[in-house]
Amino acid sequence: MPGATVAAIVSTVDKSTIKVLLTRRSIDPFKEQWCLPGGHIDQYEPAREAIIREVNEETGLDFNAAFFDYFDEIIPEHNIHAVVLVFEGDAFGELNASESEVSDVGWFSLVEARSMPLAFTHNDVLDAYAARIKTPVDKR
Repeated sequence: MPGATVAAIVSTVDKSTIKVLLTRRSIDPFKEQWCLPGGHIDQYEPAREAIIREVNEETGLDFNAAFFDYFDEIIPEHNIHAVVLVFEGDAFGELNASESEVSDVGWFSLVEARSMPLAFTHNDVLDAYAARIKTPVDKR
């Protein structure tokens, strides 16, 4: 049976370049791969509260979350079947990776992030985000 998870597109603009925040996983599956911050929704927890909590736990940042879209995440080789609720927005605070879940955090241009082999189906999420915002810098 599919589960429900959340993911965050935390973005900023630096010198007219859109950058997104990625985390490097320190746990399986996809250990050492980059991905969007996120995780599971706790029982009785609203999805928006879950992504705010997850971003804070993984990055130390406070996330201004707005619903973006949902994605089916079906990865049989890792026994994953989830519906991912994706939120977008900016964040503030001091960037600080949570050593229990992630080994590193970093800002990447949207173009660079989309060219990386991201964990889960996060390349699909960033492709949809780029298509939605339709900025010239994202067409490179």
